[in-house]
Amino acid sequence: MVQGINVYSEIGKLNRVLLHRLGREIEGLVPDNFERLLFDEIPYLEVAQKEHDCFANVLRENKVEVLYFADEVILALENAQVRRKFIKEFLNDSDVFSLHALEAMEQYLMDMPVKEMVESIIAGIKKEDVHFKKTNSLADYINEEYPYYTDPMPNLYFTRDPGACIGNGVSIHCMKTKARKREALMLKYIYLYNKSFMPEGTERWYDYEGMSPIEGGDILVLSPQIVAVGLSQRTSADAIEILAERLLNHNNSFRKILVFEIPKCRAFMHLDTVFTMVDYDKFTIHPEIEGPLHIYEVTLDKERKPVFKSSKNELETILKRELKLPAVQMIRCGGSDKIAAQREQWSDASNTLAIAPGTVITYDRNHVTNDLLDRYGVTVMTIPSSELSRGRGGPRCMSMPIHRD
Repeated sequence: MVQGINVYSEIGKLNRVLLHRLGREIEGLVPDNFERLLFDEIPYLEVAQKEHDCFANVLRENKVEVLYFADEVILALENAQVRRKFIKEFLNDSDVFSLHALEAMEQYLMDMPVKEMVESIIAGIKKEDVHFKKTNSLADYINEEYPYYTDPMPNLYFTRDPGACIGNGVSIHCMKTKARKREALMLKYIYLYNKSFMPEGTERWYDYEGMSPIEGGDILVLSPQIVAVGLSQRTSADAIEILAERLLNHNNSFRKILVFEIPKCRAFMHLDTVFTMVDYDKFTIHPEIEGPLHIYEVTLDKERKPVFKSSKNELETILKRELKLPAVQMIRCGGSDKIAAQREQWSDASNTLAIAPGTVITYDRNHVTNDLLDRYGVTVMTIPSSELSRGRGGPRCMSMPIHRD
């Protein structure tokens, strides 16, 4: 069994990964809270769980150790004092404005066994489950019609975003939206108190309590020297600069951050929705980012201060130069068919998870792109996806690699 964090590429043999199996939080989705909770549709939970189990089984069949997010949080919160501290932070991040409700919920959660408590905070705490003497307060009156004191966390199955393992450290993210901030809080507690997952001495590259948003779907570890980061709808320039300065100033192999500016829209919310690495010299790409891209390079000068350089170039040219390759193959999502490209990008055809060089997991529904990958010599392992894809994220989004060869 491997230990610690070790991620110096996108394609090295995957040994250990963090997933979240969907639960009751999905059944808290209704059209009235779609915008608030960042969903467009409601996955059918029973089928989505079966699909997710298929995903986990494919990983295990390929000798990948699968850990689950909730289990690791439970281990982090075994100590009662730590648990109380976590609950206070969790409720603070959940926008509960009634003092009486806060006090009642803190006790309600502390009285639960830790496993039940973690499941409850992920599922969302309903008003009908917490009993206390109601007062005539404005905070209670304003939110009277909403059934939850704390929102469900349906985005948690996209474990890629609240953090990223880079090199031998972890970046714990300030999420762009309030709906996902508590995911990073849970990861922070795993980092601080679950030493079987993150051993003492694990570096922290980014602190989720910062003001500048960054999300894991925008971070790709291209090589032991180069990390690519998307400047996107969910990741800001300030956050990239903070991450770059901390990562590059540490005694490790990373020497450069490549910043890719992509369209700031939901369809292209993260870099990994339009671009992923599948082999040493093969990449998936959405056709709409094939033209010249704005690229910003971040390196350090002799005084270890950030130096910025900008250019506009084809992605293919940049990758050949930076990865020192004679040629690269860009595999278009949907091929040359514009309709297929849009349809399959919407269901995350570009969002592949490499489990070894030239071996990827994809959604079965994206048959045009899957056939192309196969023709380029990539081994494609498909998983069922009728319900998982409703959340707008693919196999890469649903996984946080912890250890690769």
